[in-house]
Amino acid sequence: MTVEDSDVPVAFTEDTRTLLDGKNFATVATLNPDGSPQTSVVWIARDGDAVLFSTTAERRKARNLARDPRVSMSVFDLADPYRSVAISGTAELVEDRTKELPGRLSRHYLGEDAPADPEGVTRLIVRIVPERVTGFAG
Repeated sequence: MTVEDSDVPVAFTEDTRTLLDGKNFATVATLNPDGSPQTSVVWIARDGDAVLFSTTAERRKARNLARDPRVSMSVFDLADPYRSVAISGTAELVEDRTKELPGRLSRHYLGEDAPADPEGVTRLIVRIVPERVTGFAG
């Protein structure tokens, strides 16, 4: 187990970068208004030492993060489920006007372009800045 823990954003280890760059799914946990957890499985991309995922403004996770930006995520290696990383930090929401991220993620995970969003949908990029990173290898 490795722990990268700080009150300021932390840098990922090479093992963490490799895991995040693979075709591995992330489970993202946010907090509902009543304090209960809400989880979602998402596709991810690494942006330096931050993690990105795409969502739409009306989704529960986006509304939760707009209200309370604290977030946790876990990612495990599909080829070796005993290899994983848990990341906790703060989420930044940015409108994705070009809607480039969903296409990039779809090409990475499926090898094809993402379908177009319906008219009027506001697409967001969620950028997670890690404050604590814990890696596990079995």
